[in-house]
Amino acid sequence: MTVELIRHGNTLWQGTGRYQGKSDVSLSAAGLAELHPPEIGPETVYITRLCRTRQTAERLFPHAKLVETDGLEEMDFGDFEGRSANDMEHDPAYRAWVDTMCQGPCPNGESQTQFIRRVTAAFARLLDAAAVKETNLTIVAHGGTQLVVLSAFADPKKPYFDWSVPCGHSYVLDASRWPTERRLTVLAQRDYTKEAAP
Repeated sequence: MTVELIRHGNTLWQGTGRYQGKSDVSLSAAGLAELHPPEIGPETVYITRLCRTRQTAERLFPHAKLVETDGLEEMDFGDFEGRSANDMEHDPAYRAWVDTMCQGPCPNGESQTQFIRRVTAAFARLLDAAAVKETNLTIVAHGGTQLVVLSAFADPKKPYFDWSVPCGHSYVLDASRWPTERRLTVLAQRDYTKEAAP
């Protein structure tokens, strides 16, 4: 089985420095326009409950059945949602969080450890279920989701933030070792912001 893990397109907040996390922020007009559907798409695409993944999937795979999957949403930044680092420069709670290298809990949100546990558990459940009936699994999720899944399960191994790719890009993964080793092998990256996206 192969797995394609796609980061949603550019949103209204992308590039503003604002933490969007669990906030339900739509794709921008430019973000939607720059996404180019492939010639052949999957029959089913798994998305999160946040509209930016649904809008991306609808644009790229207009004929696919979309299935919402719990647990793969972006990190919950709690009180920091919708605000930028500049906005919170003198906020004691934000400064305290930054001092933990952004790994401690966000007020009324998640810690990085909680986020990683949530996403890895949700991804494993989805992959285990899909392995029984699917040969190709397509997921449209978030940048943070990609970082968690790839740093936890992918080979060759790389540090967490080294897996970052721009919006509209994906990783294609070989999941043949998943049932026995819980590992994925990176096969390729795709860029859906180019006309010739495969």
